[in-house]
Amino acid sequence: MATQEEVVDTLASLAIFADLTRPELEHIAHELDEQYFPQDQRVLRQGLSGSAFHIVLEGEAAAVASGERVNTLARGDFFGEISVLLGEPPTADVVAIRPLRCLVLAGDRLEAFLVEHPRVAFRILQAEARKLRNATRRKTT
Repeated sequence: MATQEEVVDTLASLAIFADLTRPELEHIAHELDEQYFPQDQRVLRQGLSGSAFHIVLEGEAAAVASGERVNTLARGDFFGEISVLLGEPPTADVVAIRPLRCLVLAGDRLEAFLVEHPRVAFRILQAEARKLRNATRRKTT
């Protein structure tokens, strides 16, 4: 388990938290739980379960929709936000390819968290826009 200072330092190194001050990062570190998932463990299940926002700190995971890998997630990537924000089950499984260490925010806290930290919300929105652009490019090529 990482110390509070290590979590703050890690948050500071991630793109979605790049605009925040150290005191803001310290506050956020208190809101997030650390979770570990062994290799091959399913973190989210397509169509069934998903009630948290996950930020990958270490390891690697695969997003698998209808049996097809659609994305690989690594340090700094996040997942679970769409199902939480829409109040719907996940559209893909997320499975640890290698042991996975994540910071996790309970789904019922995500809206308040994003309202409280609009720069994080903006960074997440930018990342979602890139995902949409890339998906659109793949479909048109």
